Amino acid sequence: MIAHSLAMVTIVVPDYDAGLAFFVGTLGFDLAEDTDLGAGKRWVVVSIGEGANLLLARAADETQAAAIGRQAGGRVGFFLHTSDLAASEAALRARGVTIEAPVRRESYGAVLVFRDPFGNRWDLIEALVPLEMGKAA
Repeated sequence: MIAHSLAMVTIVVPDYDAGLAFFVGTLGFDLAEDTDLGAGKRWVVVSIGEGANLLLARAADETQAAAIGRQAGGRVGFFLHTSDLAASEAALRARGVTIEAPVRRESYGAVLVFRDPFGNRWDLIEALVPLEMGKAA
């Protein structure tokens, strides 16, 4: 069987620099690439770690602009794991990130929902049992 892995997911943003300010400046993700493609377009990739990347794509028309912050239809669309939810929550609050509700406990661990400045909802999860990459719990 051929092995596959998801390498990148696109997040539509109103402006490249606004996306970088949040994902790199606020969340601390790494800038992996920022290449000028001409005509105001850029290839902007931020790395979350362990092969997970976000492509920050500036909305190019009204249809794409309408999707900003609603890429998952109002549901949580993005999931991050943390080894220390309390410390991560404190850091997010200190950086002014919008937290939607207090931490809740689920069967798989503790969860905090936050929003990026564009409106996308994210789950920040401290799993009860650390997950190995590529393996289900």
